[in-house]
Amino acid sequence: MGFQVNLHRADRAGPGARGAGLGSCFTKEAAVHTKGDFNNQVRTACQEQRTGTVGFKISKVIVVGDLAVGKTCLINRFCKDTFDKNYKATIGVDFEMERFEVLGVPFSLQLWDTAGQERFKCIASTYYRGAQVVIIAFDVNDVASLGHVRQWLEDALKENDPTAVQLFLVGTKKDLSSPAQYSRIEEDAIKIASEIRAEYWAVSSLTGENVREFFFRVASVAFETNVLAELEKSGSRQIGEVVRIGSNPSNLYATSKKKQSACCQ
Repeated sequence: MGFQVNLHRADRAGPGARGAGLGSCFTKEAAVHTKGDFNNQVRTACQEQRTGTVGFKISKVIVVGDLAVGKTCLINRFCKDTFDKNYKATIGVDFEMERFEVLGVPFSLQLWDTAGQERFKCIASTYYRGAQVVIIAFDVNDVASLGHVRQWLEDALKENDPTAVQLFLVGTKKDLSSPAQYSRIEEDAIKIASEIRAEYWAVSSLTGENVREFFFRVASVAFETNVLAELEKSGSRQIGEVVRIGSNPSNLYATSKKKQSACCQ
C-alpha cells in the first residue's frame, strides 16, 4: 500500500480571496451552483470572523475512477505543476495536502488519490469514509470509463452520507480528443452528471487546461458548504457568543456577547 503525504504551497489564494467569488462553472447544464458569487451569509460571516472552526478544519476530497484514467496526473498537475508520462498505477492510496485562503479565511483540502485496480478496491474503499467532496474521473477517450461512473459513485457513497457530499464528474485527457470526438462524449457526460447531481468539468493534465480553475472551484464550493454548515449548527446563537447557564429554570440557558476587556478599549 502506498502513502505519500505532502504539505506544500500554503500560499494559494482561492477565487474568493481576490473577490472573484466561487469562480465559473464549466457548463451551466451540469453545475453545483450556477451563481458566480458566494452566499451572502457566507461573505458576512467571513467579514465578521464568524466562521467557527472552518479555518482549522481539513476538508477531505477523494478522487475515484477506473485504472489509468489519470487520477494521479490530475492531482500532480495541480499540487506539483508536473506531468509524468511514465505511468505507474497507484497502490492503495496516496494523498496530498493543499492549503488555500478563501475570503480571508485559511482552508485546507486533503486530496486522496485512490487505486483504480480491482484488486486494490477493498483497500482503497476503506479510505473513502469522511469525504466531503467526491471527484469521479473518467477518460473522455474511453466510453467504458464513463459507463463505470455510477458504480464508482455507489462505492464512494457506501461510506458517506449522500446528502453531505459534493460531487464532481471530471473528464480527463481532453488534449487527446478531437473536437468531434469530445463533443459526442460530453453530451453523455453532462447527462450523467445531471442525473447524479454532480458538477461536470473536462481537463487536460498534460497541458494543464482547466486544472487550476477546477480545483479552485472545488475549494470554493467546499468552503461555502462548510461555513453554511457551521452557521446552521450555531442556530440563532452566533458563533463567538458565550453560553451562560442561569439559575432561573424558565431561562436556564442564555447567551451574552463577550465583554471587551478594559485593556482593549
